[in-house]
Amino acid sequence: MHLYAPVHDRFERYCKTRAWGELHFKDIMQDTLVVAYEKLDSLQSPDAFLHFLFGTAAKIMANQRKKKKPEYIGHVYDHNGQHNSQENDAEKKLEIQHLYEQLKKLDETTRECIILFEISGFSLKEIMSILNLGESAVKQRLSRGRKQLLLLMNASENKYTTA
Repeated sequence: MHLYAPVHDRFERYCKTRAWGELHFKDIMQDTLVVAYEKLDSLQSPDAFLHFLFGTAAKIMANQRKKKKPEYIGHVYDHNGQHNSQENDAEKKLEIQHLYEQLKKLDETTRECIILFEISGFSLKEIMSILNLGESAVKQRLSRGRKQLLLLMNASENKYTTA
């Protein structure tokens, strides 16, 4: 627990963002923590614990997506993991949903860079370590990803306003 407490908020933000609209982030967190506890002996350094959690969570989510659990298909969970039954800020929720839908259109590594830097608040050095990429590769993916995301957001927005 002494390793987990300092990284909880960042880990939770990561899971919320990656699982949004497809899976329930609390399930991903719980599954990840179970695996992490079982494999804690393989951790090389306590400083790498957060990266270890991210890698484990990414693998669990990839496996979950392959299985496509029917209970989650078609259901949208808000950023707090609650099913969207209340419409108390519908416009904001639609914008967030739209952003996340467009994020899914980016390639995996670019999406990871954007999520880790823009949403989870990681530094370039941390992202380099997590994704095992060089600094220029991370910067390039962030730059291209932002441009692609802007184009995707504008294109889909124009599609709705001209219809």
